[in-house]
Amino acid sequence: MAASKGPLEGLIVLDLSRILAGPTCTQALGDLGATIIKIEHPDRGDDTRGWGPPFATGEDGQPTDLSSYFMCANRNKLSVAVDIATEEGQKTIHQIAARADIVIENFKPGGLEKYGLDHATLLTAYPQLIHCSISGFGHTGPNREKPGYDLMAQGYSGIMSLTGEPDGAPMKVAVGIADVMTGMYASIGILAALRHRDKTGQGQHVDLSLVDASLAWMINEGVAHLTTGKPRARRGNEHATIVPYQTFACSDGFVLVAVGNDLQYTRFCDFLGQPDLADDPRFATNSARVTNRETLIPLLEALMVQHSQADIVAGLEARKVPVGPVNTVEQAFASDQAMARGMRIDMAKDGIDRGGVELIGNPLKFSVTPVTYRRPPPHLGEDTQAVLDWLSGVRAAPEL
Repeated sequence: MAASKGPLEGLIVLDLSRILAGPTCTQALGDLGATIIKIEHPDRGDDTRGWGPPFATGEDGQPTDLSSYFMCANRNKLSVAVDIATEEGQKTIHQIAARADIVIENFKPGGLEKYGLDHATLLTAYPQLIHCSISGFGHTGPNREKPGYDLMAQGYSGIMSLTGEPDGAPMKVAVGIADVMTGMYASIGILAALRHRDKTGQGQHVDLSLVDASLAWMINEGVAHLTTGKPRARRGNEHATIVPYQTFACSDGFVLVAVGNDLQYTRFCDFLGQPDLADDPRFATNSARVTNRETLIPLLEALMVQHSQADIVAGLEARKVPVGPVNTVEQAFASDQAMARGMRIDMAKDGIDRGGVELIGNPLKFSVTPVTYRRPPPHLGEDTQAVLDWLSGVRAAPEL
């Protein structure tokens, strides 16, 4: 008996998305066993193929069309080069949609109507489909026509106003977090819609926007504003409602301390040799520490800088106070924890100078139906002929 490819084995996903939000979603579905048919423009491909360097290098020493950006969200996919602006291309998309369970796209609202590939047309023709649309502002509202990129969503949602040093400029998160979180919400929405379809046979349209997703993950800071009606302050690496919960300078670098309750705070003060700071009514409870942070934090900073990072980590870990280093990306992926959890993976690929590519692993760990890594990120149009042969009945569905 062949090994399972994952809990979503047998599902077919028509992937009309590009850049990051949609591809993040479809890669997640592919890791769980679904067959992902990624449609790319024959000349340009996914925009992110050109977003480099760095690129994976071919055996000839030249850059390939596999940028690191493209590879981060496009494993476990078949690449089919199709021009949807042509009648032939639209026919191919309809042939795939007729066999698919899910369609995901990130065109501007209305952008697919002229091709007859919009959600209303496809759901009428194939009512079993789950059609997920991702856009900057969604298919309704006054801004629906505006384009959307991760940077604009971070700015619009307010997260940039809270990120950065208090006296500095608003700062975006270093990675495309609005795209990634929208992709995660898309995965949840699609799986919920599939559950409904399995019970009723009825497909539906799932409408997601980068801005909506970004507003949703404003979580405690967003609700704090809604509760008080007051602006929220930018606090750098400090926490809005937990103190101390931040970065501290030490004698040889930086360290993170996350004191989550009053008992941990008492133990923290014990490490510092300052039990009076735990007994002081200004600091004895978290609420008091939040109110008096401007007095407390300078006292703690002066004490912490007297210790090395290693001493702080060892001392606080021994007292069961959450603590950790500020790793570089290199240190994070080289850590024994990342290795033990399979967060750094190698995938063989012909034609690449190192014999393959190195990628970030999927964080999901299943006890029965594990994630599978079946195919590395594809070159543009790598699977076009195989998929066309499948549609014409010449061969079985392409294997992933």
